Amino acid sequence: MAKKGQVFSSYSFDTKKKAVDMRLQGMTKKEVATELGIADIGRLKVWMRKYREHGDSGLVDQRKRVQAAKEL
Repeated sequence: MAKKGQVFSSYSFDTKKKAVDMRLQGMTKKEVATELGIADIGRLKVWMRKYREHGDSGLVDQRKRVQAAKEL
């Protein structure tokens, strides 16, 4: 659960794809996170699962952006 004042990070498709590729080449989660500046190592596990289940499309952010709709 999110805590008050917590800031969330978002990562581009390219960063996610690069992280998955690095993991598939045998790098550890810690090495990948350090090299790409990913704060939460657990994200890599989620990205790997989504990649295995759906391929590249699993790495695309499917959440709707409420803020962007309000600006239009």
